[in-house]
Amino acid sequence: MAQEQLSISDIPANITPREMRHIIREGRFSGPTSGLCPGYAQGNLIVLPKEDAYDFLLFAMRNPKPCPILEVSEVGDRFFHTSSADCDIANDFPRYRVYRDGVMVDDPMSVEDLWRDDLVAFLIGCSFSFESELIEAGIEMRHNTQGRNVSMYITNIACEPAGKMSGNMVVSMRPIPYEQVVQAVQISGAIPKVHGAPIHIGDPSVIGIDDISKPDFGDAVDIHEGEVPVFWPCGVTPQSVVMNVRPKFAITHAPGCMLITDTKNISLKF
Repeated sequence: MAQEQLSISDIPANITPREMRHIIREGRFSGPTSGLCPGYAQGNLIVLPKEDAYDFLLFAMRNPKPCPILEVSEVGDRFFHTSSADCDIANDFPRYRVYRDGVMVDDPMSVEDLWRDDLVAFLIGCSFSFESELIEAGIEMRHNTQGRNVSMYITNIACEPAGKMSGNMVVSMRPIPYEQVVQAVQISGAIPKVHGAPIHIGDPSVIGIDDISKPDFGDAVDIHEGEVPVFWPCGVTPQSVVMNVRPKFAITHAPGCMLITDTKNISLKF
């Protein structure tokens, strides 16, 4: 029987990352995780067969802005051990995406039944991690205010290829008042392991976004007069790579549905 789903408003403000992971593991929460457990790092996921894992590791090392690695699992190990205690890779993300030959074939809440002894999991830093510091500085996160997922776009910015891995960068966008842009850059730039400073500010067409009201992932948000769209490198970039190079099998998180780790943001700063 399906579990009754909780909303963000149902989650206690002082919940710990481990408690939140258990709620997700029980199938009681399947939505975006922005705003949950402020002060703790969140992470994106890509899981690949061992035969593809080295190429992706090299790709991430060559592209640290969109793919800052927080942890890599042992081959076949279904648990992350460094970033979090009691962390089940196959169940602790609210929702997953399953790709076969580069095509998404399912978006389950658990991938336990799909786990194999040859899989390697990569945990990649997420910009949701620094949002709490932006909010503390008085910078609104519009997607939270509007109860939506963050807007994400595939750009024309080519990542540096590695082995068989190649593709264009994905970015997340937040509208920021002009007078707060410098502060937003400084705050996020101090945490490079969760993408760091923005990759672009202003005209979206410069990075290949034709219509900012139609994100490739997530939801559109309102941009008010006096605000500028600010674009950060995004950990959904591996999904752009998967769709481009079409490996036989891959598992990712659903965009916006992250792992909430026990790692404090302050430990990821310079």
